[in-house]
Parts: sequence; C-alpha cells; structure tokens
Amino acid sequence: MRQTHTGDAGTDRPGDQQQETCVKNFIRVVALGGTAALALAACGSAPSATPSSSASGGNSSYKACMVSDAGGFDDKSFNQSGYEGLQKAGTDLGIQVKTVESKQESDYTPNVESMISEKCDLIIGVGFLLEPAIHKAAQANPDVKFALVDSSFQDADYKPVTIENAKPILFDTAQAAYLAGYLAAGVSKTGTIGTFGGMQIPSVTIFMDGLADGVAKYNEDNGKSVKVLGWDKAAQTGSFTGTFDDQSTGQTQGKALLDQGADIVMPVAGPVGLGTVAAIKSANNGSMLIGVDSDWAVSNPDSASITLTSVIKEIGQAVYDTVKVSSEGSFSSDPYVGTLKNGGVGLAPFHDLASSVPSDLSTKVDSLKKDIIDGKITVTSPSTPK
Repeated sequence: MRQTHTGDAGTDRPGDQQQETCVKNFIRVVALGGTAALALAACGSAPSATPSSSASGGNSSYKACMVSDAGGFDDKSFNQSGYEGLQKAGTDLGIQVKTVESKQESDYTPNVESMISEKCDLIIGVGFLLEPAIHKAAQANPDVKFALVDSSFQDADYKPVTIENAKPILFDTAQAAYLAGYLAAGVSKTGTIGTFGGMQIPSVTIFMDGLADGVAKYNEDNGKSVKVLGWDKAAQTGSFTGTFDDQSTGQTQGKALLDQGADIVMPVAGPVGLGTVAAIKSANNGSMLIGVDSDWAVSNPDSASITLTSVIKEIGQAVYDTVKVSSEGSFSSDPYVGTLKNGGVGLAPFHDLASSVPSDLSTKVDSLKKDIIDGKITVTSPSTPK
C-alpha cells in the first residue's frame, strides 16, 4: 500500500507503488479551460495523516500542508516537484510541513478536510482533479489559505472565479514547448516530429500547441518543411491514449509515430511517456524523446541517453514562493502564472545529447527565448492561462 508521508525536509519519499487511473471527472476536466493541467489519477483507499516536525528557527508556528493527487509524491513529475518545494520551504523557512497522499478520486475531500483538522495555515492541492475539494473547503473555511497547482477555480458553469483565500498556480508551458519544437526541428534527421497526449484537455494540448508553433517557426526561418505528427494546432485535433497511467499505450503510440518516420517524440501523458522511452530504445535507430513537466534526463535516468530536452514546469519553486509569501503574511489570491520571464517554465539542458545540437541552433534557441521574454515573440494557445 502507498504510505501517508509526513515530516520535515530530508524525510524519504514513499517508495514505488502501483498506480491505477481514475478518470471519472473527465467531463469536468475537459471544461476546465486553459488553466487546467495534466494530473495523474488512481484508485485505492484513502490514507490518514500523522503529525510532522518542523525545521529549527523561522516561523515555527506556521504550518503549510499539501494533498497529492492519486499519482503520489513519488510520481517523478508534478506531485514530486510540489513535494520537494514544500520540503525546501520547511527547511529554509523553519515552518511546519505536513503532507498526505491520495490513492483515488474519493480521497481528495477527506484528505483536504484532514488538513483542516490539523489546523494547517496553508493547504495546497496538487493537480486539477483536486479543484472541487479545494474550492469547497476554501469557501467553507475563509480563515484558512489554500492553493491549487495547475488549475484555476471555476463556478458551476466552469467559468473562472476568484476565491479570496485561494490561489491558483498555473504555467504557460506553450512558451517552453515552442523552444523545444524549434530545437527538435533543427535536430531531426527525418524532418518529422511526433507528439501525443494522454487526454485532449487544455493542460495537455498547450504543450502540443507550443511544439507545433516552434516547428513552424523553424520552417519559416530556414525554408524547411519539417512536419508534426499527432497534433494539428489549427484544427485542435490529434492523437491521445485516453490514459495517463497505462505505459503500454505509450509504447504503442510511440512506436506508431516512429513507424511513420518521426525521430523525435514528445509524449504529454505523464508516466505513459515511459512506454515511449521503451519504444525508442527498442527501435535503437537514433530517435530521441522530449520530456515534459520535469527534466526527464534527471527524474528518469533510464531515459537520459535518448532525452534531447524536456519542457519543464518549475512547480517546486512556485510552491516554495507561495508558501514563503503566505508564511510572511502576504498571501494573495492573484494567480501565479509560470512563464519563461519569471522562470516558472523552461527548457532543460541537453545533457547526454548536447553533441547532437549544433552550436548555431543552440544559440538561436537562446535568442528565441530572449525574444519571448522581451515580448518580441508572443506564443499563443487556446489554453494559455489568463
């Protein structure tokens, strides 16, 4: 069974556990709009929380708490990143921290309520599937502060609303994916880039929009015709596995793209992408992967030899900053939106495949990043956070 985790910074994360995906909220997810984000959902029973300790010094009476989605804090993705940001805050700020993992969708409300019972000052939900639980709790507990990673708050018609004691933490990943698309187009030997998503929801397609636009920019600059398989930005149609958990579908989808000539693939489907890693390794033909959310060459070392780069969300830093200002009495319900300018999103180093990237291409990608930051280039997506 997956264990409840509590404690201060430096405590080991839970070990590897089997995840079972639940997608019962799919209709709601689709309606969440550009501020919804990719989450992993699984099935099981709810864990219970136990007390945690705090780092020495700082505001030792302040307690920041976190509820994972069903992916758990060892998902090598956004739950883990959020967890690490919270633990760093505990160490650096001398505050108390507490975490509780969810195993299924039905755990979210009781886990959030358990954090309220523990008298947490700030409760952070990780992933858009926690929106209903965080939303309801924030309205019922105006003296407690809340934050939600990767989603805004919505009314009954799924229109964004402001809750004075709740802060959305959002990411404009299209900006960093644009750079990845340009890079991939310049590195590709076959002139074909592949991508697919777990589900057609805005948090997934925002990556795919940015990738497509980056490839288009490369073609425009260089008179090339590199194509993208798996996503048509104009039509907003493409390839999706229907799961964020079943790695075999990632292997099947990855192989299909490789068979169609793609030599660089960006799976936007959480752990499903690990199946694509297997497909690329099995092909053994020099094909490469673009990771998402975290730096896959680091978080998934087995993929380092084939990972060209990753489109990163700096969730840990966003969580850290949110906890810090809240513990200092400066909490705001204004959304945090991670961009290239504020360092909330970014492109990972090329690591083992640095030699595959020509120096002039690397310089151009850096130049494009600066142009986006300076406002000379605007990367747009129907899913861009507002």
